[in-house]
Amino acid sequence: MDSIFIVIDHVQLAMPPDGESVARRFFCDLLGMTEVAKPAELAKRGGCWFLSGSVQIHLGVESDFHPAKKAHPALRCRDYPSLLAHLRQNGIEVVEAEDIPGVRRSHIFDPFGNRIELIAEV
Repeated sequence: MDSIFIVIDHVQLAMPPDGESVARRFFCDLLGMTEVAKPAELAKRGGCWFLSGSVQIHLGVESDFHPAKKAHPALRCRDYPSLLAHLRQNGIEVVEAEDIPGVRRSHIFDPFGNRIELIAEV
């Protein structure tokens, strides 16, 4: 049987209520993503959606919010060294991981404490 799934459409992360402006500063201003307008019916729930190339990250509001410290999206990045330098210059802690031979990767946390993995383009 051929593969049924083609690609991941988006990854959903949670955030606390009223965190949209904080999310925009991180995902747009720091990570360089573009905000995508949510459909009107979904916009009523709060949260925001971001896009970079074919990568989409959706942030949904959870009233009883708890950050994802283990589960995480892993984003393959162009110009990985420059991205890490940019993040560090803006006060973002970058935790480099050297536990997979031949893979340059690190972890950051969004302003809500959700873990995000960054992987250098090969």
